Amino acid sequence: MNTQNTPIHPKLWHREFWLMAFANLLLSMAVYMLIPILPKYLMEVEGMSTMQVGIVMGAYVIGLFALGPLCSWLITRYRRNRVCLFSVLLMALSFTLYTHAHQWLDIDTHDTFVYALYRFILGVTFGLSQMILCSTLIVDVSESFQRTEANHSAAWFGRFALSLGPMAAILIDKWVAGGIYLVFDISFFMTLAGMILICMVKFPFKIPDENVSVFSFDRFFLPSGWLLFMNLVLIMIVLGILLTLNVNAHFYGMMMCGFFLALLSEKYVFANVEPKIEAITGLVVMAIAILILLARPEVFEYISPTFLGLGIGIIGSRFLLYFIQLSLHCQRGTSQSTFFLAWESGMGIGLFLGYVLFESSEQKIWCVLVLIVLSFLMYMFITHPWCMRHKHR
Repeated sequence: MNTQNTPIHPKLWHREFWLMAFANLLLSMAVYMLIPILPKYLMEVEGMSTMQVGIVMGAYVIGLFALGPLCSWLITRYRRNRVCLFSVLLMALSFTLYTHAHQWLDIDTHDTFVYALYRFILGVTFGLSQMILCSTLIVDVSESFQRTEANHSAAWFGRFALSLGPMAAILIDKWVAGGIYLVFDISFFMTLAGMILICMVKFPFKIPDENVSVFSFDRFFLPSGWLLFMNLVLIMIVLGILLTLNVNAHFYGMMMCGFFLALLSEKYVFANVEPKIEAITGLVVMAIAILILLARPEVFEYISPTFLGLGIGIIGSRFLLYFIQLSLHCQRGTSQSTFFLAWESGMGIGLFLGYVLFESSEQKIWCVLVLIVLSFLMYMFITHPWCMRHKHR
């Protein structure tokens, strides 16, 4: 039934969905631009050690979980789109702290704790905004029979941001004078642009539930998906550690090519294939990328990142659908938040470990090879059988 407050969209790719998808792309790109630039800024400008850089990068992971238990209460107590917009605004302001807070406070430099605090604030604001955007707002602008496709498609926009953001940041730093400072300002304006796109969407009013607890797992963490969560975190740690290697814009460009291949393979290769085979293929492709990197480091910029993007793309799509299958009808939003937390926290832990624990690239490569083997064994003998027994859809 079509009403004044609830528009009907017979097709998924309507105006509101496009706006939300591009908002997700811009917000994710703004955050991912800091993956190569922030460590460089901290080491070259602030003179920090790799240990200190790892602590700053790892603070982001703690921030992701900080407001998660309050998410359901916040969007019930206040309108969900307003909470998202306020979080995005604070997220935009957090980008200005890295390079402009010195002037505001009239000091020459910050210590490790202050930069870790800035990174923590980014994790808090990005985590809350993504939980609301992907688990609630995108679902609200999609019809019930289109919501799985909507979640799948929106996730791909965030996935491509993982290659587009760092690639743009590296190119800006390389070709623009003072580019290392400019990246933070561009992240600020990209976040504001995403905020404007969200403002352009009208969301139907929903009567708030008066019996919502202040702290809950609703729209935050799916208890039935804890094992899948751990497996995805382990896989994403591999990617996080690899991103601490001395990678350039070409690496991220080739990884984006791998994402395109993964997107095409979903449509033409894995459309009628057993889910177990799809995830195994993704893990095997990632293992091949690591082995090539270990045996032939001279092709690091070409073959390995393409295979890495292909494997991560396949695994991301399959695990996202697993989370949806493990959720009940009223837990779709919670499944999306859990997937997001596993994806981001795994990558953040990998960045932390890559800077703190390892001194050489060879040590990092051997470590990720062991981790991908463990991820493969965990999926084959524990995670997949468990998902098949406990899925609801």
